[in-house]
Amino acid sequence: MGGLTHATVPVAWLPAGGLSALPGALLAAGMGQATVKTIYSYLGYYNVCHLGGEIEEPQRVIPRSIFLSILGIMALYLLLNWSVGSVIPWQEARHSEFIVSTFVERLYGATAAKAATALVLWVAFASLFAVLLGYSRIPYAAAADGEFLPVFGRTHPTKHFPHVSLLLLGGVGFVFSLLFRLGEVISAILAMRILVQFVGQAVGLVLLRRRRGTQGLPFRMPLFPVPVVLAVAVWLWVFWSTGPRFMLSGLAVIGAGVGAFLLWSRRLGRWPFGAPGGSEAGA
Repeated sequence: MGGLTHATVPVAWLPAGGLSALPGALLAAGMGQATVKTIYSYLGYYNVCHLGGEIEEPQRVIPRSIFLSILGIMALYLLLNWSVGSVIPWQEARHSEFIVSTFVERLYGATAAKAATALVLWVAFASLFAVLLGYSRIPYAAAADGEFLPVFGRTHPTKHFPHVSLLLLGGVGFVFSLLFRLGEVISAILAMRILVQFVGQAVGLVLLRRRRGTQGLPFRMPLFPVPVVLAVAVWLWVFWSTGPRFMLSGLAVIGAGVGAFLLWSRRLGRWPFGAPGGSEAGA
């Protein structure tokens, strides 16, 4: 609210000259680069999907949670950028490494800026709890289904949560936070998620619908498969915008995962080296 009540810099919706002044292909490239970092702010919207097995009436709760999260983040993100841009000119803001601290210092002084910096760090740290809560369920669910290392299927003896998966993911994340810059981590995370999660799940949805039909599916998708095609196209555009380095790193991680999957499947005699259920299916 400080930026809205202490605005000193006019914020224009369009550049001078209107829509005709927008530089076509250059704008598309610039939007792609900006989208890489912007999408990171939205990535928690689907965490509820990882907890679907622990939610009552997931067919009703999950869609509502997703849409409310996206709309809420969109409103907050727009207000935040508008507020900062109305106090600090964009020519100055683009060179600032601590834009929120600079913004608060400009309005309320150095002491308030230090307090704001501490709050930003605290919120960033707290957000890790929600991320680990959701993502620790993925290796756990795979292990429970017999598709991943059995150790990840262990749960805490009294609290009944996947503590092995939680501790391992937290430890790996901590190591990565020490080795790489935040901007690099964001681009790398997004590149890998686009291929494995967003594009992969979209293709998987089409295959699931084709093999099993719509009977038993709890959700409906109007105009199917148009939303799927549009989603894949947009995600691939964002993937391209991450740059060659992170595109190749994402592909390398996927290649390593495919190799590990093939070795695991061969050891258990499962697809593509045997029946889908391995020895169990043969029995």
